[in-house]
Amino acid sequence: MKKLSLLTLFVAFISLGVDAQRYAVIDSKYILDKIPDYKEAQKKLDQFSELWQQEIDQKQIAMDKLVKDYDAEQVMLPDALKKKREDEIYNKEKELRDLQKKRYGFEGDLFKKRQELIKPIQDKVYNAVQKLAVEKQYDFILDKSEGITVIFADPKLDKSEDVLRNMGVK
Repeated sequence: MKKLSLLTLFVAFISLGVDAQRYAVIDSKYILDKIPDYKEAQKKLDQFSELWQQEIDQKQIAMDKLVKDYDAEQVMLPDALKKKREDEIYNKEKELRDLQKKRYGFEGDLFKKRQELIKPIQDKVYNAVQKLAVEKQYDFILDKSEGITVIFADPKLDKSEDVLRNMGVK
């Protein structure tokens, strides 16, 4: 009898501590694709990237020509001139790698442009999601678009449209 009452008390205590968690699912990629400013920012970012890639491609072509010319003339060049041309090729290769790193590396020009153009829009989405979470008293909101793998999400849990509404996007 004592064990039964202790077990009943334990179950009652556990059940009081368990609250139903409220959660929702959003698709941030869907949300961003519906925002006109995001599309425009992405287009600008693509244009910058294309220009920088053309610059790198031109330097690569010049570098390849330099190497090809050196390979063709190498047999006839004196050692001092060979060394000079090899140093020139090495410096051009380093210059090309540095340019690639400057444009596309960690915290390079592309990263900075993305921060400048895309981050303010992502911040607006985050604020709208946070506002939705507070208004609807969600304990957590999952993003099914990229980072977290959601195998199944009931469509009625998807609150992406609510986020867009909070942002004033139709």
